Amino acid sequence: MPVEDFEAYVNAAWPRLLRAAWLLTQDWHRAEDLVQTVLARAYGRWPRIRDGSPDAYLRAMLATTYLSWWRRRWRGELPTERLPERAAADGALEGVELRHLLAGALARLPRQQRAVLMLRFHGDCTEADTARVLGLRVGTVKSHTARALAALRHDPQLRALLTEEARR
Repeated sequence: MPVEDFEAYVNAAWPRLLRAAWLLTQDWHRAEDLVQTVLARAYGRWPRIRDGSPDAYLRAMLATTYLSWWRRRWRGELPTERLPERAAADGALEGVELRHLLAGALARLPRQQRAVLMLRFHGDCTEADTARVLGLRVGTVKSHTARALAALRHDPQLRALLTEEARR
């Protein structure tokens, strides 16, 4: 019964695949599109995939599909005359603000660096596995990782927020 087996897997794996896709796209709607596209492609290969490590295989498919997409460039930003009011500062908002700033910093990274970080740190892949999945050399994975982490360390918005936190 491969159909029922696939459905059961998708029901269980959907949240973690969606999180991995969000790390790549930084948009929940695009992440859902990406996961659905990958699952549609994986359905025909399910008998071969299920016997190995389906999560790792599908995360690899997420990364390669994300890198090959040629969707329109509109990012969903709409200019306005006035910015919305900010909520009052409290402890709960600091975590939200940090996640928002981190998501913005990740979005500013080049696509391949973002894909490498997703596979290395969210997907828990080794450098060799990441290189194999993305069709890169191990040295390229290492340099993408180093550059991406350096960019995150030097991001002015993240630094300002973390410096402010350290002063408290």
